Amino acid sequence: MFRKDVKPLSEVLSQFLRQEGLETPLLQRRLVDAWDTIVGPTIAQYTSDKFIQNQVLFVKIVNPALRQDLSMMRTELVKRLNNAVGSQIITEVRIY
Repeated sequence: MFRKDVKPLSEVLSQFLRQEGLETPLLQRRLVDAWDTIVGPTIAQYTSDKFIQNQVLFVKIVNPALRQDLSMMRTELVKRLNNAVGSQIITEVRIY
């Protein structure tokens, strides 16, 4: 017999990731990977370390002038990065 409650694969996969506690780490990884796309290739080449801890994205920038400019754009970066993954993953960006 055929089942009448057929669900799309994306819905089943999303439900599985949520149940297993893998949804947030996956979205965090996507957000870190989106950094290079959001800031562009010029800024990305000066970025050395990126990681998320307690909903804060830490980014190491090796150029001091660029570090200062990005520090002033933190709120805009948070919005763009969260929009890129479609979820509220981070609340702050710390440039060091």
